[in-house]
Amino acid sequence: MNTWQRFANNYRYFPAIDLAVDLSRMDFPPGFHSMMANRLAAAFHAMQRLEAGEIANPDENRRVGHYWLRAPDLAPRKEKDPDTGRSRACQISLEIATAYASIQSFARQVHEGRVAGVGGPFKNVLVIGIGGSALGPQFVSQALGHPLTDRMRLFFFDNTDPDGMDRVLAAIGPDLGRTLCIVISKSGGTKETANGMEEAKAAYQRLGLKFEPHAVAVTTPGSDLSNRAIRDGWRRQFPLWDWVGGRTSQTSAVGLLPAALQGLDTDGLLAGARTCDQLTRLDRWRQNPAAQLALAWYAIGNGRGEKDMVVIPYKDRLDLIARYLQQLVMESLGKEKDLQGAIVNQGLAVYGNKGSTDQHAYIQQLRDGLPNFFVVFIEVLRDRLGESIAVDRLGSTSGDYLSGFLLGTRSALYESAIPRQSLTLTVGEVSPFSVGVLIALFERAVGLYASLIGINPYHQPGVQAGKVAADKVLELQHRIVAYLRGTPDRKPEPATASQIAQALPPPADSRYAGPADPETVFKICEHLSANPGHGVRRVRGRLPANARYSGDEQDTAASPALSD
Repeated sequence: MNTWQRFANNYRYFPAIDLAVDLSRMDFPPGFHSMMANRLAAAFHAMQRLEAGEIANPDENRRVGHYWLRAPDLAPRKEKDPDTGRSRACQISLEIATAYASIQSFARQVHEGRVAGVGGPFKNVLVIGIGGSALGPQFVSQALGHPLTDRMRLFFFDNTDPDGMDRVLAAIGPDLGRTLCIVISKSGGTKETANGMEEAKAAYQRLGLKFEPHAVAVTTPGSDLSNRAIRDGWRRQFPLWDWVGGRTSQTSAVGLLPAALQGLDTDGLLAGARTCDQLTRLDRWRQNPAAQLALAWYAIGNGRGEKDMVVIPYKDRLDLIARYLQQLVMESLGKEKDLQGAIVNQGLAVYGNKGSTDQHAYIQQLRDGLPNFFVVFIEVLRDRLGESIAVDRLGSTSGDYLSGFLLGTRSALYESAIPRQSLTLTVGEVSPFSVGVLIALFERAVGLYASLIGINPYHQPGVQAGKVAADKVLELQHRIVAYLRGTPDRKPEPATASQIAQALPPPADSRYAGPADPETVFKICEHLSANPGHGVRRVRGRLPANARYSGDEQDTAASPALSD
């Protein structure tokens, strides 16, 4: 089969969503699609049950309903009362519609100055969130925003890094009194978000301003954050239901509220996601682009994620899509156990950057190095709104070169001694509709692929394990500080990490029982002694492990414990 015939047989255009999928540079085993027919049928059936309201996250007894967010009429009309077992009316569709109308109304009030900050009409939005509560809004803001048309500027606290927060506050500058803060947390207990909220509150207080008139919550009704917002008189709160996961929350208030405040077309975004959902419900893989993606991932990774997915959008506006997909794909598919409880250690690693930046970054390894990956190219046909100038004597434009680099790289990878496989997604332009399409496309592909490999993509026990481990470290830190400070009558002598670990009293909370690890004690003490405010001082040793630490009433920041 010649290359043109191969392309013609493996290129599909879906006019309803203005998307093309090119699988011509993917090598499917003979008879692959026939072999996968039963698995794919089961995956479609599982998706139907999911959208009908079946419990999808048994760890927390939760349904998964992000598809309802763009089509509220599809939400379950009835549900079982957990106490009586009887059917009762389900209010989900009404709640979705009400929440969206509330978002639109609030954004208009802010834009018109009817809701304002202490310093005047709001001009900035500070989004305080972590994971999907930041990655999705950041991706959409970057993809669709423009300095000349945005109604408000967006900033993000998306980590518990003090220096990072200081940089954001410096960028906001004297306009904090005209900055609306959106605190996003389902429970209010997520520490990164809680820390960001406290840092923001302290920044307002340093300027003699109250935080509460500038604060909005996106949270589960009745949560600790919801109760705090009510008690302290925050501006507003918007619902985040327990059936919306963070990595699939972009079409909830998590993503729609910042987008609406920025002035983006949220109706268009929802329309793109809704239309893609309709198309990807079809149970025939040739007519279903999400099924095509899921099958391609399965084929190239042998259903085991044996090859990484490198996402390369050839458009600056889509620069953040790889980071967004890292969470969506890896948090959903990276699972230790399958649905039967067997150890399978599944996953699909995702990384990427933008073209043609990659021509000068890691394309060299992709072509000539380890063939342990496949590429997802994202092509955008329209270069810019207006006409482009010629940049060479042949009349080529900058956009022509961008397209040439994409096509050239794709060919160079596949035509190397060991063919590097790729698939290409093409959209006509970056618009609210097309961004909604891409979000819905990958959400559905992840769900279908998870069914093909037999894992649950809607829970994340590994994330919780990391939080528990962090809690243990912080509990140990509190004990170390208390030990080094001693009492007014007795100050302990400077001690090494090993000596401190042996001398620490047992934890008061039985959850943290067990001997202290000297390595962890050493790392904690190094951090404490490097930062003023903790009252811990380090005395250098001949070797790092011989460094000694003591309580110090005078805060002293020290350099790392290097050898003398």
